[in-house]
Amino acid sequence: MAIETTSWRRVTPTQAGIPPFSVFTKQIQKSPQDDRDYRIIELENGLKAVLIHDGKADKAAASLDVAVGHLSDPDDMPGLAHFCEHLLFMGTEQFPKENEYQEYLSKNNGGSNAYTGASNTNYYFSVATSALPGALARFSGFFHSPLFSPSCTSRELNAVDSEHKKNHQQDLWRIFQLTKHLSKPGHVWSKFGSGNRESLSQAAKDLKAKGKLPLENGNSTSASTLSVNSSPISSRIASPAPSVSSTNSEAEADGGAIGRETRRRVVEWWGQEYCASRMHLAVLGKESLDDLAELASKFFSPIPNRQVDPLPMIYDHPFGPSQKGTLLSVQTIMTFHAVDIYIPIEYQAPYWRHKPGQFLAHLIGHEGPGSVYSYLKSKGWVTGLSSSPSPLGRGFDTFRITIELTKDGFKNYRSVILTVFKYFSLLRSRDFDAYHQRESAILSDIRFRFLEKRKPDQYVSNIAERMKNPYPPELLLAASSVTWEWGDEYPGASTAGKETVDEMLKRFKLENGMIVLMAKAEELEAVLGLSKQDVWEKEPWYGTQYRFERFDEDFLRQTSAPNDLNELFLPGVNEFIPTNLNVDKGDHIEPVKRPRLIRETPLSTLWHKKDDRFFVPKAHVLIDLRSPVSNYSARSAVLTRLFTDLVTDSLEEFSYDAALARYNDKMPVLVQHVLDKVKTLQVRPDRMRVVIEQNKHNWENFFLGQSYQLSEYYGRYLMTQEQWTVDEYLKELPTISAEEISEHAKNILSDAKLRILVSGNVYKDEAIKIAEMAEAGLGASATSHSDLNDRALILPQGCNLIKIGTIPNPNQTNSSLTYYVHIGSVSDRRRRVVGALLTQILTEPAFNILRTREQLGYVVFCGYWTLSGASEKGIRIVVQSEKTPGYLESRVEAFLEEMKTNIEALTPEMFEEHKSSLDKKWREDEKNLAEEASVFASQINSGHLDFYRHITDANTLKNVTKDEVFSLFMSHVHPSSRTRSKLSVQMRAQNIKPKRVSAAASEAFEALVREAGVETVAGAWKESIPDEKPMVEDFQKYWSEVLANNERSEDLIESISRLVQAHPVEGEGQDPPRSDATYIGDMKQFRASLQPSEDLGIMVEWGDLPVSKF
Repeated sequence: MAIETTSWRRVTPTQAGIPPFSVFTKQIQKSPQDDRDYRIIELENGLKAVLIHDGKADKAAASLDVAVGHLSDPDDMPGLAHFCEHLLFMGTEQFPKENEYQEYLSKNNGGSNAYTGASNTNYYFSVATSALPGALARFSGFFHSPLFSPSCTSRELNAVDSEHKKNHQQDLWRIFQLTKHLSKPGHVWSKFGSGNRESLSQAAKDLKAKGKLPLENGNSTSASTLSVNSSPISSRIASPAPSVSSTNSEAEADGGAIGRETRRRVVEWWGQEYCASRMHLAVLGKESLDDLAELASKFFSPIPNRQVDPLPMIYDHPFGPSQKGTLLSVQTIMTFHAVDIYIPIEYQAPYWRHKPGQFLAHLIGHEGPGSVYSYLKSKGWVTGLSSSPSPLGRGFDTFRITIELTKDGFKNYRSVILTVFKYFSLLRSRDFDAYHQRESAILSDIRFRFLEKRKPDQYVSNIAERMKNPYPPELLLAASSVTWEWGDEYPGASTAGKETVDEMLKRFKLENGMIVLMAKAEELEAVLGLSKQDVWEKEPWYGTQYRFERFDEDFLRQTSAPNDLNELFLPGVNEFIPTNLNVDKGDHIEPVKRPRLIRETPLSTLWHKKDDRFFVPKAHVLIDLRSPVSNYSARSAVLTRLFTDLVTDSLEEFSYDAALARYNDKMPVLVQHVLDKVKTLQVRPDRMRVVIEQNKHNWENFFLGQSYQLSEYYGRYLMTQEQWTVDEYLKELPTISAEEISEHAKNILSDAKLRILVSGNVYKDEAIKIAEMAEAGLGASATSHSDLNDRALILPQGCNLIKIGTIPNPNQTNSSLTYYVHIGSVSDRRRRVVGALLTQILTEPAFNILRTREQLGYVVFCGYWTLSGASEKGIRIVVQSEKTPGYLESRVEAFLEEMKTNIEALTPEMFEEHKSSLDKKWREDEKNLAEEASVFASQINSGHLDFYRHITDANTLKNVTKDEVFSLFMSHVHPSSRTRSKLSVQMRAQNIKPKRVSAAASEAFEALVREAGVETVAGAWKESIPDEKPMVEDFQKYWSEVLANNERSEDLIESISRLVQAHPVEGEGQDPPRSDATYIGDMKQFRASLQPSEDLGIMVEWGDLPVSKF
């Protein structure tokens, strides 16, 4: 039965066991392009859900957004919301096995993720459409019956800690936390959101020190009273080839008294903050809307409504008087120069109709004539500028402008800042022309009208997150995308658009804002006029060094003065706004699955596909220009890079408006202009110097990135024929001239071959005109297409190769391992398919065992690796960890030994599940025009032209047997194989973490203590030190207190260091050399010893042209 109430109708399902819910009755406004059906419902517990029926879906998805994030962390436990997010994945009452959720998704062509924001936490997954009910059953338990298994506490504390350490040397994270740290006293924005082991354990340690731990004093809160039950079975299974770290008992893994108190706090917090009325759900599937509604009600109605504020708001801004009118100078890890301008603004969500913050961002971030960027670029001061309103927490926002500076711009940073504020004065002093805002409204309307589909998990995650915004429910889909013209109001809207913009601009003054100046320490000292004796403060969590000071009154007055720069003016009319949006759908015939070769000359091949699937007024033109002179040496590669960067640099003013529009109506004009610039570029020495500086910084900074990116880089370098090192590039930069770049460009253009793809809303004759434009003025290369293809280097059969390197950043604590085994040429269809299936079988266990169980580090992944030229494939496993890389390799090989047993034990049903998951993945359709063009381009650029590869591979997969998979695993992957080709790159960190005490060392020490006549209970120290392998310093401190009155105290404490040396923790210290491996020394010599891969050429002949002449 149904009960009508205003805009909501109550529904009581006829199926037993499904609770009632209410349905929103107004029609939801969607894009005319959108063929999906939508419904909004509200469950009895207050949870709201958007249901999306997509009859064409080949993948389902769901997301749940909780309206609490790290700003709701308890003051004494920074990172608790993030820690809770980690723990929810680790089993529920209905599905207690720790990796049940991930395993189910993996076997059904799915995946998942989550993130913790300032004011929300978002969980999402995708899965095969047929598996949606099972995925929802597993997913929903996170929110009504998670286990928070004690055995997971210590390991997930390690995971959060590893995630923090992964980010510790990243300037983005360091500066973000610093700006939070400098909030006005007591403001929640100052919290340390990501957390680490220290921040999450300190509260329990403090209670322990005071003897007030609840679980030690008879006033413990049981698990059942916290609405969380212990797992009826062990959630953790030890490896058949375990490391010491993977064999700890359940009791040890709970972290002792400190860990149990930490778990109690997170369970308590979850029970207070995770409330149904704070949750928003989005579910996309092939099921009807009625069926999706019943699934949502069945699985999510058990979530309790705890009668708390459903949408906690914080309207107090973190900028107080001490933060405004200030300069924050920050020492960076990487080499770059930048300035950020932060100005507090009103919370923008209520202004969804006219989006005043976005309107100002459009003007301030414009790159055309008259813009801030154009003026500063003409001075040689900037290389980039962006601006946007930034939501900080729910209730307070800031407007942020980021300016990337050249070295000269950094020296003139005050003039750069002054220019921005002069532009603000310009905006305050004049009325906007009607077209300024109307263009934004028109373009947003066109974008919404022709909105294309995207990956379903991304889509539902975005919808679930935006459901908390104050949109009318019927405008949920439109309100975030569409900007209405000023004067077009919605009943009850806050205010008209222009008035809000004017009010915002009144506050765009330096006296209300904060400037962040970023550079290396020595450069900051020089530009600020500091000496080595001047003191820098240090942020507590990342150790970022900074200075915080007020601007002088004279400079503040200058920034509020009227604009006197004639070079600054508002943008003109955008000539690229489309006037022709017609899309010819033609007859509704079966879509063509590939492009067709419609033109071939000695200079170019042209592939074309008129859009017959997505029907949007867009086009993609990809011109791949190849020349034998572009990459034949490190110097030529650098010259090519500088040339392309200078072309891009010269196009910025012209192309900015085109980038805003992005439609095929004016595509020929844009293509012609780009091609003319490529062919006629005049290399200006001043711009060349800027581009060289940019590349120098980028290449130097590469070595300061994530450790695993370095092992990946060297792995690829060792197996690529034409490849040069970053060091080689850097050596070439100082001697390059403008004349040499110009000459190099001429050589490329006179000795070229083009591979062109034109797809989208473009007809054949238009595509041919584009190809003719591209060819004009170019010279055809005599080099064959085959010789212009990239090639890999093939590892010798039966090799076990190791390359060892050192992480250049002295402060990086993470080492890394890239472990690669070669599978073979993609020309062997059956082997490439069996290899892909083997990768599918290995991927989820690799994550579960190496990351979740063994806690090696936050970054762990396994995948199929395509080598340069796309003709060769292999399987590679990547781990980033504080453990030594040699130890990581031993754990990878133990994992492969375990997988030997697991693959043998696969039942026919389990094997078919893996095949089905891979089959569904290969048969997935592209979701939009860009995805389709990318698939076509990969085949055209490789020269293979195997456009149906995924379908033919899926058909081949049907009769692949387990014996074939096991045979390939044993011959090409397993360490015992005498025929496998294996390469590992081990990158070792310089900043080795402090020594820890192993179980063997602690037991040996306790034996010495007992020999000294001291009564002690074995392992009693674990109740005071939560770590299973404590730091030497903490261990020594504990025993110094225990043995304070013992006459042998000093000798005993000194023995700890000796015992730690004698019984090291696995993965610490030096890696012993392996007698069964060959170590690579000189990389160039090694590469010279390898054979290049065979160029496979055209793998499928399509016969589109009558006769191929060239």
